[in-house]
Amino acid sequence: MANQIVLNTVSYHGKGAIAEIPGIAKNKGFKKVFVCSDPDLVKFGVTAKVTDLLDKEGIEYSLYSDIKPNPTIQNVQDGVAAFKAAGADSIITIGGGSSMDTAKAIGIIINNPEFADVRSLEGVAPTKNHAVETIAVPTTAGTAAEVTINYVITDVEKERKFVCVDTNDIPGTAVIDPDMMSSMPKGLTASTGMDALTHAIEGYTTKAAWEMTDMFHLEAIRLISKNLRGAVENTPEGREGMALAQYIAGMGFSNVGLGIAHSIAHTLGAHYDTPHGVACAMMLPIVMEYNQEYTGEKYREIARAMGVKGVDEMSQAEYRKAAIDAVKQLSKDVGIPEKNDKIKEEDLDQLAQDAFADACCPGNPRDTNVEELKELYRKIM
Repeated sequence: MANQIVLNTVSYHGKGAIAEIPGIAKNKGFKKVFVCSDPDLVKFGVTAKVTDLLDKEGIEYSLYSDIKPNPTIQNVQDGVAAFKAAGADSIITIGGGSSMDTAKAIGIIINNPEFADVRSLEGVAPTKNHAVETIAVPTTAGTAAEVTINYVITDVEKERKFVCVDTNDIPGTAVIDPDMMSSMPKGLTASTGMDALTHAIEGYTTKAAWEMTDMFHLEAIRLISKNLRGAVENTPEGREGMALAQYIAGMGFSNVGLGIAHSIAHTLGAHYDTPHGVACAMMLPIVMEYNQEYTGEKYREIARAMGVKGVDEMSQAEYRKAAIDAVKQLSKDVGIPEKNDKIKEEDLDQLAQDAFADACCPGNPRDTNVEELKELYRKIM
């Protein structure tokens, strides 16, 4: 079986990269842009950094911002209706994973109307047409949704998140400008950064990992370890490093999948509205401990990428512990809590069943079951 790599057709990186957007839109012949962003970014003027450029160049657009932090089926359905009402022909999505995931689902449904039932997109949906032409502009350094073939939607009625995997949903153009991330508060910077680290470590250890994605993931781990603390303090170097790191992690994990830290994080978000990055950060060292006997020598390279010295002189047990300890220390340094006091014993059966059914679960290096997943939840209660 061949290994597959799907990436953006083109991406732009660096300070001031958003200045390229009007030219891209004109070259692609956009007539009416559907700008998809979240209400806080609109309120605090972040979205305007891009829409002001469109105004200056006379590019017509319609703004849609009815998006929740964990985007829902209703957000997507409303967005599809708004896109049609606007007479739009293209999308510019500005934000974190919530805005981008919503935009991906909208873009897919517009060009594949037989999937208007959003639930029908769960898993690997057999869509025939690529999504509406999209320019993706991240404002967080974590999800890498601008370069992935995945998106996650919350089913409020069933209290679950579902993962959609579709090569047709990847934005054609990504614009990664660290200036768009400079307004992120410390807590969001920390949680999205730890989400990126979880992407990199789970992607590196997943069953489908191979040489090319290993290269991406190890470099992402190195850059995150080097830059996340600075990004939380809003240093330019930290912001720039994390902007690149999260994108590189996305280049990898999008193509090989993730593991049960993400499966569990999805359930915590769906049931308790726990921020995704916080849930990932809580679970990552716990899942690393759980998986360690199934990862060969990979934890040595994780420890090395995180700056641990003397790993070549360590025993296997020592470098595995060093890798896990380095993750715990980074999480502590950026202020991630260790416990989730919302989890109740009576919820564990459903939580574990949902995690076991999650699309990320089969990629975990260690096969699991519902009872073992329940024990993992208990470690953060």
